[in-house]
Amino acid sequence: MEELLTGLVVGESPRWHEGRLWFSNWGAPEIVAVDVDGKSEVIAPGPKFAGYCLDWLADGRLLVTGETEVLRQEPDGSFVTHADLSELGEGWNEIVVDGRQNIYVNNIGFRFGEEDFKPGFIALVTPDGAVRKVADDIAFPNGMVVTPDNKTLIIAESWSAKLTAFDIEPDGGLTHRRVWADVGGDGICLDAEGAIWCADMTESGSVAMRVREGGEVVERIPLDAACFACALGGDDGRTLFLMVAEWRGIERMGELFQSRTGRVLTASVAVGAH
Repeated sequence: MEELLTGLVVGESPRWHEGRLWFSNWGAPEIVAVDVDGKSEVIAPGPKFAGYCLDWLADGRLLVTGETEVLRQEPDGSFVTHADLSELGEGWNEIVVDGRQNIYVNNIGFRFGEEDFKPGFIALVTPDGAVRKVADDIAFPNGMVVTPDNKTLIIAESWSAKLTAFDIEPDGGLTHRRVWADVGGDGICLDAEGAIWCADMTESGSVAMRVREGGEVVERIPLDAACFACALGGDDGRTLFLMVAEWRGIERMGELFQSRTGRVLTASVAVGAH
């Protein structure tokens, strides 16, 4: 385990892209890229706190979730509305783009730390710009991945401590809901063997886990702080990046965003990114 970067608020939505780890520094707010030597660059200020998770279109344009829309970064660095999601809700969280350029975004369904829990949902933005809800009753939807064959979407339901899978239909709809693994998770990533790395809080602390479909945990990495997300990358795809920060509970969440305990940790793993 090595420390790549310190002094963050909370690192979230890590993605390996064009030779660097890109992520959102929640609470700053800003979008950051860092190379394997720890040299970081602020790519852009983040939008109003609502998630601002990120992914890319096939043509390389960056997508970011905002309060009521998916934003797209233009060549001049400015952000424009790529898809208006206001009719479905506000406060959007994670985003993933599949190989057919379907964009999946999720909404936790309530204002975290301000309102009582309500189930969230997943929305779809198709390549032609149409927007619709494709899954309901998700218990705090968090990280999402799509398998390389574009047939399965897997999402972390953080408040029910499970990873849930859906079949992806030809029109982008989600069907055949099922439990992929009974483990907790926040931000997740998929490796070349189809296993998922996820993080969970246990009675003894935080742990990053490599999990196979069905729930078999084949590797564990104990951590000294809460892990909010992970990603595989590096030159050979076998570096696991872990976004950690001190967590003092929902009732003290304000302290999290007023401090800079966030770090990026790295570990070498045997199986690389898909």
